[in-house]
Amino acid sequence: MITQLELGGAQQNTLFTVSHLNRLWFRPILITGEPGLLDQEARSLNGVQFHQIPSLVRHIRPVKDLRALLSLTRLLRRLRPDIVHTHSSKAGVLGRLAAKFAGVPIIIHTIHGFGFTRYQRPLRRQEFLVAERIVSRLTTKFFAVSHANRRMGIQLGLFPEDRCVVIRSGVDLAGLRRTRVDVVVKKRELGCDPNRPMVGMIAPLKPQKAPLDFVRVAGLVHRVRADVEFVLVGDGELRHAVEVEVNRLKLKDAFRLLGWRRDTAEIMRCLNVFVLTSLWEGLPRVYPEALASGVPVVGTRVDGAAEVICDGVNGFLAEPGDIDGLAQRLLSLLDDPELARSMGKQGEALPSEFDIHQMVRRQEQEYERLMSGLTHGASVNEARELVHRG
Repeated sequence: MITQLELGGAQQNTLFTVSHLNRLWFRPILITGEPGLLDQEARSLNGVQFHQIPSLVRHIRPVKDLRALLSLTRLLRRLRPDIVHTHSSKAGVLGRLAAKFAGVPIIIHTIHGFGFTRYQRPLRRQEFLVAERIVSRLTTKFFAVSHANRRMGIQLGLFPEDRCVVIRSGVDLAGLRRTRVDVVVKKRELGCDPNRPMVGMIAPLKPQKAPLDFVRVAGLVHRVRADVEFVLVGDGELRHAVEVEVNRLKLKDAFRLLGWRRDTAEIMRCLNVFVLTSLWEGLPRVYPEALASGVPVVGTRVDGAAEVICDGVNGFLAEPGDIDGLAQRLLSLLDDPELARSMGKQGEALPSEFDIHQMVRRQEQEYERLMSGLTHGASVNEARELVHRG
């Protein structure tokens, strides 16, 4: 269950999971909320039952939220799943409540970063923390995409150590490493000059990703290196604000706002440096995507970022909001292409824990273990048969 199927890491990994679970053991059902860009892809997945609850929306809407809770509870009572696995904050809260009301025996939540952050007003942050504490008591097991999120959850008393395991938000390591692109042709297709260095960011245009910070970093770098072109792949609520900032900083000839794209693996191969200006994350999936593509990263030191970006080895990290620091680190790579190439090469050696196929296998192992415990000592094969029968 996930709130909205937009073009994001949690959403893409959820689709990959339901489409790659072993069908001898599991019957996957996908439940989502308000319409998203990946809805049609979800509907076309072979052997995956798809349900949409339009009242399940990202923002807090008390009437819609109550309607969504009732709809989810009714749906789960009808489907009678053995396991409910939630992703994202709103689906995480309402989905776990609905699963409890529907009598679902195993409730799992993946932490892709917490819904409460230091950027919220204190009262709002406290409200989200209280909600998380309530539904945490209903949760059989937590999966965290980073050790940083796991440590925070333990420190806040949301769960003990044995109720949370780290399962990375995986990427297709082999596919990314195999990607080949004619950089000259691709850059021209994007409206860029093949002879100019290119810096890019791939992210939804929402406050969490701080896309205005990326524009401001571009503005600082442009003063020193007017030959550099910048591309921003993504769309969302801050698109107009980004366009205004690009114009204000007189970057129109050096900045391309590309909107949503499905060829991000090819675009990544065209970049000299990948940048991410996020204010908070679990562990940004685009970091291992960039590294597997051989592209050095300049990003923010959010949550689990340091678990994949080794500062000074395969990229550079700065504090969230440190626009000057990000610009300086970016310039150091643009001014030293050999260093950038060396860092990109270092990044290709990602451990297998970041592979998306291993992510699915790890989830299956946890599902099996929890089902085995549910059957009070029954064999794993019997547990598998129970899941297969639904």
